[in-house]
Amino acid sequence: MHIVFAGTPEVAVPSLRALIDSPDHEVVGVITRPDAVSGRGRKVMRSPVGLLADEHGIEVITPRRLRDPEVTDVLRRWNPDCAAVVAYGGLVPPELLELPTHGWINLHFSVLPAWRGAAPVQAAIAAGDEVTGASTFRLEEGLDTGPVYGVLTETIAPTDTSGDVLARLAEAGAGLLVRTLDGIAAAELSPVPQPADGVSHAAKITVEDARVRWELPAHIVDRLIRAHTPAPGAWTALDDARIKLGPVVPVSADDPALPVAGLAPGALAVTKKAVFVGTGTTPVRLGTTQPPGKKPMPAADWARGARISDGTVLQ
Repeated sequence: MHIVFAGTPEVAVPSLRALIDSPDHEVVGVITRPDAVSGRGRKVMRSPVGLLADEHGIEVITPRRLRDPEVTDVLRRWNPDCAAVVAYGGLVPPELLELPTHGWINLHFSVLPAWRGAAPVQAAIAAGDEVTGASTFRLEEGLDTGPVYGVLTETIAPTDTSGDVLARLAEAGAGLLVRTLDGIAAAELSPVPQPADGVSHAAKITVEDARVRWELPAHIVDRLIRAHTPAPGAWTALDDARIKLGPVVPVSADDPALPVAGLAPGALAVTKKAVFVGTGTTPVRLGTTQPPGKKPMPAADWARGARISDGTVLQ
């Protein structure tokens, strides 16, 4: 089939690569988000999907909105049999949904109808789910409500971050997407409506969502930090500085490594080798910390350099 691919971040790259490598499909065009300023040098950067398409000489458009008239004109010129969507970052308007012969097929990183929305893996980890997965479904006007073609599952390990899980799902999901398009091309695959039960939603994450609230139980703090690692990055405040945090390790209240007992939420206990923080239940041991303008570093190194003492409180 002739395929149009819509995607933007690194997590969408394995799917585009799999379609480029497929002997049964031809990627005739790519839609990706506009080039954006990125990095410390504040350089204008092409999206990862756009870069891969450029390498293979595939025509790329970067509209600010898919409603722009030129998008319709280009899609009609490309005349795709199907459009594949992976983490594009924008909604497909109703007037475009029927342009490809077989519609738009979305690879979504959850087992639908669980975690419809922008951040399904982050939501699954924050909720304590032990299993997540990926689904291919046909886009319709509702948010991730379309009928499902295929599903795979993936176990969430106790130490997994959203980055870990997304990396695995990106690779496994690429195969699922190609198999789905193969089945559609062969007229061997029909989508199944999503069940009415089990619906949950994963809203777009804000920076404030990633702020650690130390009054919560330790296992919730652990999940929140892993859910927001690496993006947008969990953080806490020390005075007026925002400190980014890597994954933590919950410890028991009687852990012999703890230098003090009964840490209040947000209160620090510092040793030469570790930094502990109180939560609403038992303490956690900090992993990496990243003060403003610095690279991530072990928490003990940060505490030593910043002269953090016992009793300092994170907000």
